[in-house]
Amino acid sequence: MRRFKRDWSYRDRTRERRAVYYEEPHSSQWSRGPRIREEVVTPPLRDHAALSSPMASSVDFKTYVDQACRAAEEFVNIYYETMDKRRRVLTRLYLDKATLIWNGNVVTGLEALANFFEMLPSSEFQVNMLDCQPVHEQATPSQTTVLVVTSGSVKFDGNKQHYFNQNFLLTAHSTPTNTVWKIASDCFRFQDWASS
Repeated sequence: MRRFKRDWSYRDRTRERRAVYYEEPHSSQWSRGPRIREEVVTPPLRDHAALSSPMASSVDFKTYVDQACRAAEEFVNIYYETMDKRRRVLTRLYLDKATLIWNGNVVTGLEALANFFEMLPSSEFQVNMLDCQPVHEQATPSQTTVLVVTSGSVKFDGNKQHYFNQNFLLTAHSTPTNTVWKIASDCFRFQDWASS
C-alpha cells in the first residue's frame, strides 16, 4: 500500500503549480478556457491492452499502474480539499449517474448527491493512507477504471472525530490531449470501534 503524504517534495509542488486546471471559472458555464480545479486531468493513458510481448506487457503495465497512482493522488488532494472548502461544486467530480453509499445509505444521481452534500455539516478531513490500482479491463470493458482506497479521520462540525474508510471507482474520459477522471462509485464508511 502507498502511504499518503500531503506534504509533497519541492519537485512535486512545482510540478503541480505548472498545471493549468487550478484556476476557478469566471462563470457557471463550462467553457473552452482554463479547466477548473475540480477536474482531475492527466495525460492520455496508454492502451495497455494492445501490447504484443509478455516483457513489453509487464513494463507497460507498470507504467499504466504508475499513471493510475499519480491520477489517484491528484484526485484525493482535489476531492478532500473540495469536500472541506468548496462542497457546493463537489458533484462536478461525479458522473451523472454516480452512486454514493454513505454508511449504508444509497444516494444516486447528481441532484441527490448535491442535496446530500449540502445537508452535511462542514468538515475537516485528514487522509492518512491512499492505495490505488487499475481495474482489469475484463471487469470494465472499453473503460479505463481505477480503484482508489483512502482512510483517515474526519471531524464534522458539532460532532466528535471519526475514523473513516472511503473507496472510489474512477473512470477516465479521454480526449486527444488529456484524460478527465470522474467518480462512478463512492463508498464511505466510519471505522470507529465500539467502546466496551
